[in-house]
Amino acid sequence: MKANEMRNLTTAEIERKITGFKEELFNLRFQLATGQLDNPNRIGEVRKEIARAKTVLRERELGIGS
Repeated sequence: MKANEMRNLTTAEIERKITGFKEELFNLRFQLATGQLDNPNRIGEVRKEIARAKTVLRERELGIGS
């Protein structure tokens, strides 16, 4: 999900997305530790999604943008 798409969501929806991404990241790390991870690139993708979502929340706190 791109940052522009994330900006169209409500704050509560973004927070739910962050929670879901964190759960997915935990599961991916667990799979990595047990040797069952199919796509190791997904870990980086999920980390970037979390950062993107947190950036949008921070922009709202600071009143940046529209």
